[in-house]
Amino acid sequence: MTGSVSQHDELREMPSPSARLWVGLCIIFSIFLIFVIHGGRQIRWLENFQTNVVQKNRKASLQLLRLQNDAYLLGISFRNLALSKNRYSILDWKPEFTRLRHDMENAAMLEGRFAVDTPAARDKRIQLRDTLVHFGRISDHIFALAQQGHDSQARVLIQTDLESRRAVISEIVARLLSLNADAQAEAAGRINSTYENVKTEILLFTVLLFLLALGAGLYTLQASRKTYAKLHQLAEQLHTQSGQLRKLSWKLIDVQEETLRQVAHDLHDEFGQILTAIGVMLNRAGCKAHNLDPALLQDLESIKTIVEETLRKVRDQSQMFRPGILDDFGLDQTLEWFARQFSRQAGIDVHFSATLTKDFFPADDAIHAYRIVQEALNNVARHSKAKEAWVKLEERGSEICLEIRDNGVGFETGDRADRSLGEGIGLMGIRERTKHLNGTLVIQSAPGKGTVISVRIPLKNVAGSAMAERVG
Repeated sequence: MTGSVSQHDELREMPSPSARLWVGLCIIFSIFLIFVIHGGRQIRWLENFQTNVVQKNRKASLQLLRLQNDAYLLGISFRNLALSKNRYSILDWKPEFTRLRHDMENAAMLEGRFAVDTPAARDKRIQLRDTLVHFGRISDHIFALAQQGHDSQARVLIQTDLESRRAVISEIVARLLSLNADAQAEAAGRINSTYENVKTEILLFTVLLFLLALGAGLYTLQASRKTYAKLHQLAEQLHTQSGQLRKLSWKLIDVQEETLRQVAHDLHDEFGQILTAIGVMLNRAGCKAHNLDPALLQDLESIKTIVEETLRKVRDQSQMFRPGILDDFGLDQTLEWFARQFSRQAGIDVHFSATLTKDFFPADDAIHAYRIVQEALNNVARHSKAKEAWVKLEERGSEICLEIRDNGVGFETGDRADRSLGEGIGLMGIRERTKHLNGTLVIQSAPGKGTVISVRIPLKNVAGSAMAERVG
């Protein structure tokens, strides 16, 4: 009891690698989750930045290019107007001027909607809107003068005021394009910087995870080494205790055999002689008591019959404990005799067959084979509810095969099998005796299909025992 409590305490004190593994996995998973959340935010920021800054900035630049193109077309129109002053009236250019003017106003409106709002760009856009408003007013005034017939005055306004406004518009547009280009370059720099930061964070995250995994692995390895060392120590203790228990078990079997040998000797020699003497005395009394009462003579005969039956039972029982024919006639004849005796006593029809080619089976080994059959048939009588049983002893190659089979109720193999066979005690004895003979034990059973116990004993063990017995 003390040894088992000590081992139980040692098992509880052993470090558990599972707890350390779970802690390491939780830490690694937490860091991974944090990195995923952080990486997701970085990706969403990049998406929003590219959508709200870069893409809009490109759209704004397209509108500025549109404005720049319209200003260039206005400049060409002004030059053509100056060259064709003798052929075309100013009113003929009004549709072209109106289209370009409205297109420039629309482009300026869209550019203001798409562009990123910065202080410098905001001032330029206000200046651009004011310039476009003045440009429109001057254009309306020029065409009004032309409609009144003042073409010369209108042409002068075109070449002075209107051309200067167009130049201002081109300059503002060029400045806005420059600001957009700077914003685009800054955005590209921020994007590249973000990508570099993400790469660095991924590298650091990978290194951190590797270090954590390495630390958890080393930590767990240390705990596992301690655990395995403890388990190895306990296994050695268990192996030692198992060997001691096996020696004790075999010592108990030896004591049992010696006890049965002594009991058989006492029954056969002492009680048998006493009962034999009583029988002789009863025979003498019967021969001398012819003149006695017939009833008394009948009682003497009954007592004599009882004594003879008791003597027979004592001798049979002594043979069951330690059969003397085992030393004189060998294992096969002993098992055949035991099968007959068991059939008569248990009421189970036992069929025996033997095919042995060896004429010598050492008694020290034969008694264990006999006990195996005896214990197996006793279990048949106690548990199987069988009507018939079969015992087969035969030599197969380099081994002797012993099989005990019944047609009883059977059982489920495993732990319940041990309980079925005499709560495990009978089976333990069969196993120990089989191991002592260097044999193998196989038990086959199923509910309703009977039981088969097969024991295989190598002949080299038998031959070795026989040689040792002969030399001795």
